[in-house]
Amino acid sequence: MDNVHDYIIVGAGPGGLQMGYFMEKSGEDYLILDAAVNACSFFEQYPRHRKLLSINKVCTGHDDPELNFRYDWNSLICDDEAMLFKNYSKRFFPAADDLVRYMKDFAEHYNLKIRFNTKVTMVTKKDGIFTLDDQNGNQLRCRNLLVGTGVAKEYIPTDIPGVEHAEPYSVMNLNPDDYYNQRVLVIGKGNSAFEIADSLIETTASIHLTSPEPLQLAWKSHHVGHLRAVNNNFLDTYLLKSQNGLLEARISQIERLENGKFRVNFNLTRAHGATCQYDYDKVILSTGFLFDNSWFHEDCRPQLSYGRFPTMTSEWESTNTENMYFIGTVMQMRDFKRTQSSFIHGFRYNIRSLHKILRLKNVGEAWPSLKLDYSVAAIREKILDRLNRSSALWHQPKFFCDVFVVAKDRKTVAYYDELSYDYLLDSSFSKEEDYFKISLEYGPDHPDFPFEFDRHAEADKAELNPQLHPIIRRYRGSEMLAEHHVLEELEGSWVDDIFVQPLHDFLTEQLEPVTA
Repeated sequence: MDNVHDYIIVGAGPGGLQMGYFMEKSGEDYLILDAAVNACSFFEQYPRHRKLLSINKVCTGHDDPELNFRYDWNSLICDDEAMLFKNYSKRFFPAADDLVRYMKDFAEHYNLKIRFNTKVTMVTKKDGIFTLDDQNGNQLRCRNLLVGTGVAKEYIPTDIPGVEHAEPYSVMNLNPDDYYNQRVLVIGKGNSAFEIADSLIETTASIHLTSPEPLQLAWKSHHVGHLRAVNNNFLDTYLLKSQNGLLEARISQIERLENGKFRVNFNLTRAHGATCQYDYDKVILSTGFLFDNSWFHEDCRPQLSYGRFPTMTSEWESTNTENMYFIGTVMQMRDFKRTQSSFIHGFRYNIRSLHKILRLKNVGEAWPSLKLDYSVAAIREKILDRLNRSSALWHQPKFFCDVFVVAKDRKTVAYYDELSYDYLLDSSFSKEEDYFKISLEYGPDHPDFPFEFDRHAEADKAELNPQLHPIIRRYRGSEMLAEHHVLEELEGSWVDDIFVQPLHDFLTEQLEPVTA
């Protein structure tokens, strides 16, 4: 009880291991706790059909590790190429078992301080110290608590009468032959729902998928958590009239019939009050997961947003409990369904940023920066290097940005990388007299078919193109003074004069007088 750790991390999943890596490297006093016997235990069960949605593109044509991270969605940030996921699988959509094996080896390779078989049953806080009780009656204490338990609690929509007749995704029968010639309803329209449907197409008589909201497609929304192409074969069987279907509806009743079938009543949400009724042999729940906050004392229990994630500040700190932070997939609360914080290739950068924030707050270590000459040439080359190589800006568009602050004597600039937009606004950076923000962002939405739109090749119309492209904005305090869009480029390589010269001209105008 006399030992109070600076940091305790709850959860040895990808988020906990990534933060453990950074803390091990910086020599922090930390300890990771996990209820399982090994790291990454959630992925030992999920996804149920064992294929990940996170791509693993081994062949990129590049030998730059930072650039290759744009196409590696499973590796944790580290300093040893042997500990990249490409050494564990060559498959574009790899198996979940390979991710588990990778994470176990990662924890052992970096000798991360993990205590397994330790289930935290209660968290309390008194006088600025967190106390964690485990299942054996032991207690551990810390000054800063980092919660990386993910969204491990299956969501059951209890507002549906008769929902107890449905089989949850976590326990459903995976053998397609056991659904032979049956009618199946899947409640949900996310990737797991389509994963189920795709596995049953060959053996079922018909499959319906339902939710109150319309289907969201990742290739249109740019959010990789929406339905991915790898799971959308089912759509052909619906649109080409092969006995399968999608319903936008609220379920008013699931009733078990005497013959063992289930009658489901639907209120269609976009059919002017229309209702319908179908009978099914099986009803399966695929309604997702949520953050479990039941193991916190009510005095420090995290508040929830969207009904599923802990509410947090721009520093990923609990809004109602000081020095409680969140890591891993729950970080998506800050960019819900907009960028990629729900996946490893998004939250690994969030965690690197959070580690810098903790170093700044707790030991006074300044945010790392690079001093550059106050010249168009020096600043332009740094910006282009980041735009052409950065994986953080690539994976977290309109969420992460780089910043360069102009010194008051206008002789140097300080270049900072990978700040979240929200953190920038809340921090001292946005109070600087003169600074520039560099980011990658998508252009305006095109409501029609996203593969059919007009492109603009003129530099002064770059903001009209819908695809990912660089934007440089100049601010004085909170006021934006100027904005420059760079034309989109198919391969994300902004090196030709058509991209460089307009940027050069913009910087020349904004940095007058300049030395070069």
